[in-house]
Amino acid sequence: MNISGKDLEILRDLVKRQKELALSPEMGRLRGEWQAHGSFKPGSRPMVTIELGTFAGDIIPGMMRCEGGEARELEWELLSRQVNHTLFEDDSIVPACLPVTIPTSFVPFGLPVTAEHALDAQGEDLGHHFNAQLSDLEEDFHKLGPSVFSVHPDRAEKRQAELNELFGDILPAKILGHSLYFCPTQDIVHIMSMEDMFFSMYDYPELFHKMMDMLTDDYLRFMDLMENENILLPTTAEEHLAQGSYCFTDELPALPEGPLTAGDVWGYMDSQESAGISPEMYGEFVFPYYEKVSKRFGLYSYGCCEAVDPFWDRCLSKAENLRKLSISPWCNEEKMGEALRDRKIVYLRKPSPNLLGVGSELDEEAVREHFTRTARAASGCRLEIAQRDVYHINSTPEKVKRYVQLIRETLENSWKP
Repeated sequence: MNISGKDLEILRDLVKRQKELALSPEMGRLRGEWQAHGSFKPGSRPMVTIELGTFAGDIIPGMMRCEGGEARELEWELLSRQVNHTLFEDDSIVPACLPVTIPTSFVPFGLPVTAEHALDAQGEDLGHHFNAQLSDLEEDFHKLGPSVFSVHPDRAEKRQAELNELFGDILPAKILGHSLYFCPTQDIVHIMSMEDMFFSMYDYPELFHKMMDMLTDDYLRFMDLMENENILLPTTAEEHLAQGSYCFTDELPALPEGPLTAGDVWGYMDSQESAGISPEMYGEFVFPYYEKVSKRFGLYSYGCCEAVDPFWDRCLSKAENLRKLSISPWCNEEKMGEALRDRKIVYLRKPSPNLLGVGSELDEEAVREHFTRTARAASGCRLEIAQRDVYHINSTPEKVKRYVQLIRETLENSWKP
């Protein structure tokens, strides 16, 4: 890496600070609380995390001191691991290592995804539109080929060696696992408009089923490759679980004696695109394929911004290895609280981002009201709050800290285990 001596000194100080935080008694207590939460131990408290990545641009740049390009990339990464704990005081974990993940690639149907982006006045990405490669499924079906996938453990090993050369005497770089991620309807709307996807279910049901079969079979072959290449690693602690959560559990192997399979790790799936179809259509055209893939996981988490309550009774309730379920702002909180109260499934609440992202000051009464409803709906459930999709905070990190405080105060007053 091309890093100057001055920049390296700044980075090494950040790594020393990360080590100090990661090995602190407070972080040890927090890991224990996450473990109790993920193991469904009686008496564990609700956990609260704030997803930094979407609004990091409001905070991280003002904290940076490095000058070189590569050094600034590392500085951003190191700062991002610390600010949740130091500025927001949420339940995010500061790792006692420099995490490295193994890069993988999956190109559905062999069709590289392309998109057009719109920028705001500051030149930041404001939105995007995927370029459709299929329109009429019958006419375009010939374009659907085998998916192309690969794994690259050599790149992870190279990155690990680079980080250890710079910082290994302070904190080691470690190659860690993470949840497997497969979302069939998302992959389809990346190459076909959502409207055409919906009409295809109606106009060409047999071809739609065939397309879903092709894609999910490719996912299974991709998992075969990961198993054969021995790149699957334990997901039982602070490894990343999609949608702002962690993998803490006592149901999967933490210290395996041999190579892991997909059945030994966490997976993640969602189908936000299904918000536009009926529960009956979801049960016919979507869930059978999600079920085929999810049964391969050891445990899995489901859902993003879509409402899951319409699909619970007929489909999702049947998943025996489902352990976390997203309860989004569009979800019927009370119905899902009743459904999960006697189930070993985390009520993973995704609050409205407007509470935190709109305005420079919090509407504290609105925050209390919002989380009082959640607390009452989720009483008796294993509750987790993951605030996501906040894109600006008006450069006011103290607002985020106060938001976390209000959530905790409200849950303490209104949530019952």
